Amino acid sequence: MSPVLLIAILVGLAGQIVDGTLGMAYGVTCSSFLLALGTAPALVSYSVKVSEIFTTGVSGISHLFHQNVNKTLFLELCIPGVLGGVTGAYLLSNFPGEMLKPWISGYLILMGGYIFWRANHKPIAVDPSATRAIPLALTGGFLDAVGGGGWGPVVTSTLLAKGHQPRYVIGSVNMAEFFVTLSQALTFFFFLKLENLPIIAGLILGGVIAAPFAAKICKILPAKTMMRLVGVLLVVVSTHTLLRALGKI
Repeated sequence: MSPVLLIAILVGLAGQIVDGTLGMAYGVTCSSFLLALGTAPALVSYSVKVSEIFTTGVSGISHLFHQNVNKTLFLELCIPGVLGGVTGAYLLSNFPGEMLKPWISGYLILMGGYIFWRANHKPIAVDPSATRAIPLALTGGFLDAVGGGGWGPVVTSTLLAKGHQPRYVIGSVNMAEFFVTLSQALTFFFFLKLENLPIIAGLILGGVIAAPFAAKICKILPAKTMMRLVGVLLVVVSTHTLLRALGKI
C-alpha cells in the first residue's frame, strides 16, 4: 500500500466519522490536507466530490436506516443545494486554480473558526418549523463546490441554531448531500480529467468504512469536543497552506 493511499484512507476515515456524526467537516478536512500537499484547487474539489458520491451515499442510507432523516427538511435542502453546487462547480472549473488557492484557504480558515465558535455557543431556541432552508441550501451548495467543502458547516450549523433536533438535522443534511455532491461531480466531469486516483480511492475507502458507524453513534458522541478539534485543525492546516500560497513560507 502506497503512503499516499494510506494517508488518504486515514483522512477519509477521520473526515467521515466527524461528518456523519456532526453533519459537517468531511469536505473541509479533506480539502485542507489536499491543498497542503500542493494539489490544484479545482482538482482538490473534484477529488473530494468524487469520493463523496460514495461516502455520502452510504452515510445517507445509514441515517435512513436509523430513522435520522426528516423528509420535509430533506426536500427543502436537496433541489436548491444541487443548483448552488452546479453553479459553483462550473465557475471553479473555468478559473485558474493557483489564483483561487489563497481565497479558498481563507474560506476554509473561516469555516474552521465558525465550527470552533459553534462548539462554544448553544443553539438559539426558535420555532423549528420556520426553516427557510432554500436560500441556505443554495449558499451551502455553492460554497461547497468552490471550497471543496462547506455544505455541512454552513447548512448544519444554521439549522441547529434555529432549534431543530440535531439528529434530524444531521441525518437530513447528510442525505441531501449525496445529491448535491453527485451534481457537482458530474459538472466537474465535463470540464476536468479524472486524476489523483490513489487519493480518490483512499478517501472513498476510508469514508465508506466510517459512514455506518458515524450514523449509529450520531446521538451519543460528545459533539462539542470534536467540533473544537476540527475547528482548530482546519485553521492550522489552512493557515499553513495560505502562507505557502502567498510565498511567506
